[in-house]
Amino acid sequence: MSRTAIHDLADGMTLAQPFQAADKQLRVNRQGGKYILLKLSDRSGTIVGMMWNADETTFDTFDRGDYIHCTGRTQVHNGSLQVILTEIQRMDPAEVDQSDFDRFDATQADNNFTRLRELLATISQPALHALAQSYLNDDSFVQSFRQAAAAVSNHHAYPGGLLEHTVNMMELVRLISPRYAKVDTDLLLMGAFLHDLGKIDELRASGEISYTDRGQLVGHIVIGVQRLGEKIAETEASTGQKFSTGLRHQLEHLIVSHHGVLEYGSPKIPVTLEAVALHHIDNLDAKLASYSSIIDSDIAADGNWTNYTPSIGRKLWKGDS
Repeated sequence: MSRTAIHDLADGMTLAQPFQAADKQLRVNRQGGKYILLKLSDRSGTIVGMMWNADETTFDTFDRGDYIHCTGRTQVHNGSLQVILTEIQRMDPAEVDQSDFDRFDATQADNNFTRLRELLATISQPALHALAQSYLNDDSFVQSFRQAAAAVSNHHAYPGGLLEHTVNMMELVRLISPRYAKVDTDLLLMGAFLHDLGKIDELRASGEISYTDRGQLVGHIVIGVQRLGEKIAETEASTGQKFSTGLRHQLEHLIVSHHGVLEYGSPKIPVTLEAVALHHIDNLDAKLASYSSIIDSDIAADGNWTNYTPSIGRKLWKGDS
């Protein structure tokens, strides 16, 4: 069944093709009529779907995560493209081409993980090098890390996104750290590796990316510190050497302070040079990835500028058309 990827949809297109129902809500408008609000997805992205004059009968025919055949037409509303649906039918997974919906790029993940190993191999401090190997020798961790997302939305919000984000940050560490003699490159590189590993357990990357119960109750920062403690214990057992308490505290601080400010979820603000650097490197990669995504998905008629995006409070320059 041929279909147009969400990334390639444009205003005024007639559609009759499958999507995945990433989310669904039955709502009531001001006049008391019911409608279905959908988040439709494929491997290229997501788009809002609306079905007016709907009822519980249609709403109950499919669940979140199901594949649905949608008939309708695209239109621009408040600067964003959406699909106005006239018909929805649940599909059997065997009826769809899974490659249209699988967002995990195994080849890219292999390349990123190879580079991750190379970057971790540059760590010369023995205790940190041994700690890194404890993570890399854990096959379950490696498999989960390769497929984990970095977020539900905003930046690197796709399977394999956490690994890509981590490698990007470690590359930046190798570029920036040598410029500052007082910054411990090994410590900062390890911090870039560790800072978001709790997201492996915080987020569910299979199907539609969402929070796990543990993620909702505990959060990735606490989970990351807990995982660090487990790996330090494994490192001590395998090497027969006591891991420095001071070094452990430095690593814990890098994890708990990387959001930079208390309002953004950091239990502590950065107070070491490495923690300050880690926060800004994290913010740089996340912001550039997020803004690039806004530019790539924008449908503004003005070829040089995106539509105004409320979440960032501005339009973005797309370049000369």
